[in-house]
Amino acid sequence: MTKSKHDEIEKLVTEYQPQLKSFIKKRVARYEEAEDILQDVFYQLVKTINTAMNPIDHVAAWLYRVAHNAIINHGKKKREESMPVLQNSGGDDGVMKDISDIMFNNEFSSSPEIEYLRSLVWDELEIALSELSPQQREVFELTELEGISMKEISQITGISVNTLLSRKHYAVLHLRKRMRELYDDVVSQ
Repeated sequence: MTKSKHDEIEKLVTEYQPQLKSFIKKRVARYEEAEDILQDVFYQLVKTINTAMNPIDHVAAWLYRVAHNAIINHGKKKREESMPVLQNSGGDDGVMKDISDIMFNNEFSSSPEIEYLRSLVWDELEIALSELSPQQREVFELTELEGISMKEISQITGISVNTLLSRKHYAVLHLRKRMRELYDDVVSQ
């Protein structure tokens, strides 16, 4: 690199660094991420100035476009890498909470890995439901998937609420056991 190119790059960095840093920091969560992106932008600048046949006409616009693209790429990379942390948070209640978060928490909705986990959980739930007696499956599906109250089911079927509660209790115990097995398989991988 010639002295004049070095001086030109130094001048551009000095001139645009504060504004670019502010621009980036407003769009990423952590200070360290902003610093990394800013460094990448200036690396691209140096690389382009040293290798490009044509000079950059509008340096400010070029820098902001590169910064904007770097922020987008950083966000995509972060989403691709982030998997929910399953924390065996004590007993079956913790397992069920983790599984519930994967299935219903919109925070994880865009990741291919999460979509795979969701489909795996739904498939396993369907298998586990098929293992229940028809009476246990029916009461579980009506209360948990359809949102119908025990009292309403009792009125429709003529079966006492206590009997329905007992059937659901055994269904939940079985499903917890099966979901626990899936959870242990996923966490141990």
